[in-house]
Amino acid sequence: MEKTQLMSLGQQLAPHLPLLRRYARALTGNQAEGDRYVRAALEAIVEAPDQFPRDVDARLGLYRTFQVIWQSSQWDDSIDAVEQGSDAESIARKRLARLTPLSRQALLLTTVEGFPPEDAAYLIGEQPARVSDLVAEAVAEIERQTRTRVMIIEDEPLIAMDLEQIVRDLGHDVTGVAVTRDEAVALAMEDRPGLVLADIQLADDSSGIDAVKDILAEFAVPVIFITAFPERLLTGERPEPTFLITKPFQRETVKATISQALFFDEATVPA
Repeated sequence: MEKTQLMSLGQQLAPHLPLLRRYARALTGNQAEGDRYVRAALEAIVEAPDQFPRDVDARLGLYRTFQVIWQSSQWDDSIDAVEQGSDAESIARKRLARLTPLSRQALLLTTVEGFPPEDAAYLIGEQPARVSDLVAEAVAEIERQTRTRVMIIEDEPLIAMDLEQIVRDLGHDVTGVAVTRDEAVALAMEDRPGLVLADIQLADDSSGIDAVKDILAEFAVPVIFITAFPERLLTGERPEPTFLITKPFQRETVKATISQALFFDEATVPA
């Protein structure tokens, strides 16, 4: 492939990179690890551009390249691997050992990334009819394994009510809803949550990002940001969120992202 053609491919792929990084981080539960897989996929494309899938659109081809890298990686769910690493890694690996990788991939690709079952099936190398079964399997298993208490930072009453209902439907408790930065910090200090759902722009023009920074300065807690402008957070600079939901959101997307965030959190306990 000529240099100009490679540049053209790069231009086609660039708009999809923030979303691929979101997927990679959700899949691994770690920003650095997710980004490492994305870099590996991009390096593979640069090294062998002629092997990039040309019979599908650019985003699908990009995710397919990533999937090949991920599925051929040395992610080890063996008993020996379970005993290694940090406490958080051990818990994640124990949960992963009970949950097939394909079901988690199917869950994230359909509910978070928005791929239709046919495209998800192509990406993971399965039949389309199998995808819905894999998604149901992943949701059921993750819900069995995680329970926590959730704080919501959201200034739109209807959205806050919807999020609260979703959280309760998953079997979690809600510590409260904050609509400003100061309220959020005070609520978190009063009743420490096991998960935070945070909007970006709050009622008094304060920032949900700043509220989360204040909270994280006091104690560690997994955070899911909810925003209509995900590209503003996925810029390639630090810090960036591991878990991100785009507005307007689907209920299943919120459920899947909450499950993934808690899946890698050592504070949650098996139900």
